[in-house]
Amino acid sequence: MSYKININTAKVLVIDDEPEITEIVETFLTESGYQVAVENSSANACETAKKIKPDVILLDIMMPGTDGYDVCQQLKQDSDFVDTPIIFLTGKDRADDQGRSFKSGGDMFIKKPFSCERLLEIVNIVLMSAGKH
Repeated sequence: MSYKININTAKVLVIDDEPEITEIVETFLTESGYQVAVENSSANACETAKKIKPDVILLDIMMPGTDGYDVCQQLKQDSDFVDTPIIFLTGKDRADDQGRSFKSGGDMFIKKPFSCERLLEIVNIVLMSAGKH
C-alpha cells in the first residue's frame, strides 16, 4: 500500500557506530524538516527500528558485532520493513560491497565522506520513489 508522508512527519533512523557521523546527519536532517532517531549499536538496530517505525533507514556497513548487511537482511525479513528503503552509508566502495549491499536488501549506497546536501537529496529521492514523500 502506497501512502504519502509530509516531510515534517517523515521519520529517518540513522544506524552508525560513529557518534560523530550520527550527530552530523541527525542535526542536518532535523534542520531540513525530518524527524530523526539515532542508534549507535547494530545489536539494538532492529529493536530501535520496531519502536521508531522509520520511513527510511540510513545504515552503516562496518560496525562491531553485526555488520550492516546482516542488519539489513534482518530488517527486510520482517514484514514491517519489507518496503522501508535502506540507504547504506559506508567508507567501503569496492564494487562487490555495492553489489552485496543491494543483495542484502539495500536501496542505495552512499560512500563516506559525503556532503549533507547530497545525502538530503538522496533521502528525498528515495522517499519519493517509495511513494512516502
